[in-house]
Amino acid sequence: MQIYLATTPVDMRKSFDGLAEVVRSFLGHDPLSGSLFVFRNRGGHLVKILWWDEGGLAIYYKRLERGEFPWPRTNKPAVEITREGLLRLLSGLTVQRREVA
Repeated sequence: MQIYLATTPVDMRKSFDGLAEVVRSFLGHDPLSGSLFVFRNRGGHLVKILWWDEGGLAIYYKRLERGEFPWPRTNKPAVEITREGLLRLLSGLTVQRREVA
């Protein structure tokens, strides 16, 4: 499974269709591919993950009470990380990544 972090903050009012459109138009990927697409808000304390499971689109949403999620800085629209990297990110730890075009 591939996991992509969107490097630009996203409006957290977006839901299934809005995030799927960001995946298509901004990241250039298919939201129905089975990959995970991870988004954060401008303040850095909210994360949404969009993925397609066998029955439809699903969203995971997490809010930090203090601090920010550590997000890679790059001029690419997305970076690819591993499953372990995602778990580290959701725990508030720094992740290592491969840049994706």
